Amino acid sequence: MSEQNTPDGQGPGGPGGGGPNPWIRSLMIWGGVFLALLLAVSMFGGASQNTGTTISYSDFRDRVASGTVKEVQISDDRITGVLKNDETFNTVPVGNDSGLTKLLDDNGVTYSGTPKEQMSIFWVILIQSLPFLLILGIAFFALRQVQKNGGAGGAMGFGKSKAKMLTEKQGRVTFKDVAGIDEAREELEEIVEFLKDPQRFSKLGGTIPKGALLVGSPGTGKTLLARAIAGEAGVPFFTISGSDFVEMFVGVGASRVRDMFEQAKKNAPCILFIDEIDAVGRSRGHGLGNSNDEREQTLNQLLVEMDGFEANEGIIIIAATNRPDVLDPALLRPGRFDRQVVVPVPDIEGREKILDVHMKKVPLAPDVNPRTIARGTPGFSGADLANLVNEAALLAARRNKRLVAMQEFEDAKDKVMMGSERRSMVMTDDEKKMTAYHEAGHALVSLNEPASDPIHKATIIPRGRALGMVMRLPERDNYSYHRDKMHADLAVAMGGRVAEELIFGHDKVSSGASSDIQYATSLARNMVTKWGMSDKLGPLQYEEQQEGYLGMGQSARTMGSGETNKLIDAEIRALVEGAHKRATQILTDKEDQLHLLAQSMLEFETLTGDEIDQLLKDGKLDRPDEPRGPRKPRSVGGSAVPKAGKRFGGEGGTAPQGA
Repeated sequence: MSEQNTPDGQGPGGPGGGGPNPWIRSLMIWGGVFLALLLAVSMFGGASQNTGTTISYSDFRDRVASGTVKEVQISDDRITGVLKNDETFNTVPVGNDSGLTKLLDDNGVTYSGTPKEQMSIFWVILIQSLPFLLILGIAFFALRQVQKNGGAGGAMGFGKSKAKMLTEKQGRVTFKDVAGIDEAREELEEIVEFLKDPQRFSKLGGTIPKGALLVGSPGTGKTLLARAIAGEAGVPFFTISGSDFVEMFVGVGASRVRDMFEQAKKNAPCILFIDEIDAVGRSRGHGLGNSNDEREQTLNQLLVEMDGFEANEGIIIIAATNRPDVLDPALLRPGRFDRQVVVPVPDIEGREKILDVHMKKVPLAPDVNPRTIARGTPGFSGADLANLVNEAALLAARRNKRLVAMQEFEDAKDKVMMGSERRSMVMTDDEKKMTAYHEAGHALVSLNEPASDPIHKATIIPRGRALGMVMRLPERDNYSYHRDKMHADLAVAMGGRVAEELIFGHDKVSSGASSDIQYATSLARNMVTKWGMSDKLGPLQYEEQQEGYLGMGQSARTMGSGETNKLIDAEIRALVEGAHKRATQILTDKEDQLHLLAQSMLEFETLTGDEIDQLLKDGKLDRPDEPRGPRKPRSVGGSAVPKAGKRFGGEGGTAPQGA
């Protein structure tokens, strides 16, 4: 959709809608100033211009005495004259030369006097005040231009709202373009229907909701829903970001809030969309004396405008945030935001619908199955799926294909999940061998833990920041985390470290398991302190965490005795060491399979979950020799250590070597 600034509720051309170009108007102003300067110079500078050749006074007397001067005009400060050859001259008299007239008479020179010029008082005042008038004129026109452009960010427009009104000239989005979040879409469709047919609801005593707050993880489609409302509502739609209110000057935020609602009242009924409202709507009073007074003043003005003494009939406020936990309670109450619409990460049905929407723009090969792709992308948001389709199209173009096949979607999914392949990275044979056994340890423990997710792919090709990884994907969308699954994940996390210990010895263990240990420690701590899965500590919470949809909350251990804290640390250690023992037992019993899997990974570099099952079942792997895409040879040499992969399972976050 196209956007236009509406600082005064008018079109871009001002009241008339067709004013002159501001650049042309500015050029005309400066041209007028320049012409005024030229006129002043021509008026008052011409009198001071000398006429003819300037000669010395002694030379003038000599010429008079020699008879070459025809006539002269004498004034107090200058003598001008004409020679007999019609040349003009001028000179400055020296002192009071009383003998000059006798000299002129003796040589037959015609002479006359010139009266002293008397300038009127008007011109004297004008000349003296002209510089000040020019400065004031330039300042006046400059400030006037700044004030006119204030709504678009000019220096004198800090108090003007930066809200923009969307039109339907291009890029119109409708609810048909929104898929996979049916419940959220239905709630917002009801608001649009109320605007189109208010009697249908008002006859039963219902009133239109004053506001709706869209909450959800990044990339789930909150802003897309707002754009769909703008395309469907048929009423003016204003949009602004929460960061557009508060700036460096005190009082600007509250002034912009007032101006924004004044614009909305002029265009009622209308919809006002505030994106990332947590930038201005954070809870007041946090930090006590260190609170942000300017932001709180802006929030107070927003609260008053949304539901204060003055009614805002016909103004519907829609806001979006992924941090509802930090918003002020007064902002969330009914009467301001009557509805909180949760925009979740789509399930498999939603992912399939989203893929269908994005695949309409891509020429697909017959083997592409959106259902299969949706099943293999648990936890993907709408933005992730859009990026997946785009990456697949780019891969097909790079491979000079006319259609995007299923292979491109699989490779794009691996790229999005695990990172880009780094085939040019230099690794020695010893480093590749250690990486292969590390990943084989993860994979083998995962296969022998019944509660573990199935293996999607195992690779020793460096991807992203990892030298290798084992990617596991759940068979379905999971909404809860069970104890047996947690113990299985702990064992899988320890599998890589245990494989290094068994094959290379205690002294050759690498730092590649650092993120495995970090993940296992974090999971064990959550089991003990948050989820009550320690028999000794019981179902009590020992850590509090404030976490929104960004997944980066802060944890703080609650007050407890020193003995309790020691017991917490002991239970965390016991869980991790127990997982280490289970992984050691599995890999010791399956050491032959560990060698087989590691050697196969050294040979093929990448194995799918089905290929790993076939290898462990038949003892060999039958794979066609045709490469799937353009490959580059890998060089040998250099130095590196195995590092952790990007994700653990299908849930996101830091993973134990990609297991």
